Amino acid sequence: MARTTIRSKTTPAPPLPMTPQEVAARGWDAVDVVFVTGDAYVDHPSFAAAVLGRVLEAAGFRVAILSQPDWHSCRPWQSFGRPRLCFCISAGNLDSMLAHYTPARKPRSDDAYSPDGQAGLRPDRATVVYCQRAREAYKGVPIITGGVEASMRRIAHYDYWSDKVRRSVLLDAKADLLVYGMGERTLMEIVRRLAAGQSVADLRNLRGVAYRLGASQALPKWQEEPARPLGPADATADRPGAAPSDSITIGTSAADDDVILPSYEQVAADKKAFVEMTRLAQLHNNPYCTRRLVQYHGREAVVINPPALPLAEAELDWIYELPFTRQAHPSYAGRRIPALEVVKNSVQILRGCFGGCTFCSLGAHQGRVIQSRSRQSVLREVQKLASQPQFSGTITDLGGPTANMYAMGCLRPETAARCRRPSCLYPKICKLLRTDHRPLLELMRAVRQVPGVKHVFVASGVRMDLALRCKQYLQELARHHTGGLLKVAPEHCDPHVLELMHKPPVQTFLDFAEQFRKAVPGRKLYLVPYFMAGHPGCDLDAMIRLAQFLKRAGYRPEQVQDFVPLPMEVATCMYYTGVDPFTGKEVYVARGARERRLQRALLQFFKPENYHLVREALVAAGRQELIGDGPDCLIPATKPAAASKRKPTRPATTARRLRPTRHLLD
Repeated sequence: MARTTIRSKTTPAPPLPMTPQEVAARGWDAVDVVFVTGDAYVDHPSFAAAVLGRVLEAAGFRVAILSQPDWHSCRPWQSFGRPRLCFCISAGNLDSMLAHYTPARKPRSDDAYSPDGQAGLRPDRATVVYCQRAREAYKGVPIITGGVEASMRRIAHYDYWSDKVRRSVLLDAKADLLVYGMGERTLMEIVRRLAAGQSVADLRNLRGVAYRLGASQALPKWQEEPARPLGPADATADRPGAAPSDSITIGTSAADDDVILPSYEQVAADKKAFVEMTRLAQLHNNPYCTRRLVQYHGREAVVINPPALPLAEAELDWIYELPFTRQAHPSYAGRRIPALEVVKNSVQILRGCFGGCTFCSLGAHQGRVIQSRSRQSVLREVQKLASQPQFSGTITDLGGPTANMYAMGCLRPETAARCRRPSCLYPKICKLLRTDHRPLLELMRAVRQVPGVKHVFVASGVRMDLALRCKQYLQELARHHTGGLLKVAPEHCDPHVLELMHKPPVQTFLDFAEQFRKAVPGRKLYLVPYFMAGHPGCDLDAMIRLAQFLKRAGYRPEQVQDFVPLPMEVATCMYYTGVDPFTGKEVYVARGARERRLQRALLQFFKPENYHLVREALVAAGRQELIGDGPDCLIPATKPAAASKRKPTRPATTARRLRPTRHLLD
């Protein structure tokens, strides 16, 4: 195939200012928006502050970045002077509690989104703290919050680190508006209307926002006012609004009646109410047919408008072709940002995920509708990347939340506009789902032909059940897009646990592994599978079966995933309540730190330092036959010399004591 030369439309622009001196150097007497973030400022499309800042900059707004400010006083919030329009506040690319603490609730020693991985540069519950400091700095300046932390805590939620149900972050942060999900179009419309003189109250009819009502405020009737599409027309900030493009007009009118969620007081006191809240919230994720959600907190209410409509292809192209430098801000003076090193030479080709895994927040944040960039847009970014002097010739990842969902979606838009199915792949792949890999194959082949590109790897997760439907994709993935190792996530082998995860049977992984290894005759190819410990439904018996599976298959995982209950995830509801919100059935939960350690050790049963924990787990489960020197045994009868000296803290108990005792819905 002849190589194709794609000419880039943009050249990198200077990063947004981080200091008053940089603001003055641009000749600005004031800034319109101060964007506060808990991450280091990296001007790369994988970092939310950079994307949103560039979107606003392209519309003519003056944006300054306040990155990882000292939160002990409001002085850093005053460094740019009073912003003309608003503060935009985000905890960063991760929930600040997840960034700070391990699954064992111990402080982390590093932070991938901070210079040199330094920990402690953002506060716990950063959204709340940052909003409070903004309010102290300048009374009356609108505060708009967003990001993963705010988005996933927009309603009452279980907080793993305090082990209690907390109220909506809106009430603690006292933000004027909360933008949830991927907020480019919504934030643009907010800022544009503030610039036109509208008040925050005038913006409560936008999709993708949540707001709070006081006791004296009446619940207004929901009447959508659509935001205009993003694109080159946004080069001027004062252009009048326009109707949404034809590609996003399906089902834009919401029903008149609201969905009233169980109140904060109810879900905090009654786990059955928490289950019902979770079920309702999950049913109303489809932006084409959802209704407004309302949840009362005492005399106040949190109102959540329907989600923003998915971005059209042209909008997504425009965002990712903004003039990013793809580097950390120069003020870091060579200090490394670990998260940037992972994604610096990656190219995102899509957003969203319709997998619906219960332990994942992608569907709730990015949406379940796949939004794909055009092939020409991706090629222009690749060509731009390849033209940089420091480019080594390797694209480290061509993907997104899931590598092989590019250009996939429902074959019948009219059906998609009313579907409330939480997953297109579980319990089986929907017959209306377009699973054609040809657009992705054409894109992968074209990227390989761009001058200067030597290797194009796929590091994003590959959905194995989809890949098995296209032998050609699997072959090209193995031949051209792996370095001999491919990461996949079967997560478990136990049928009951996989059912609760909404993951396919382990046979899917085995079939994929066999075809992958045979894809390129004469070349050794290996899979690096990820498995999880501690997920709801997983007891010691299930983990022992997983350990046996790993031994038979010859896998020795070096990295172990511990389940962490994050806000608004379905599996978090299972963890907190012991009930599957979709079926109402009882779910076993490993809550104690002791059993979580045992489950984790079973995933790495082969490590001598785990000997005592694995032995304790086997005795507790009554599986002493797996202790010995036989071919099926997990550990030897004699303690290895390298075994940890730490012994069990309490006598081994029976597995029965680790099982649930009642049904919460009785």
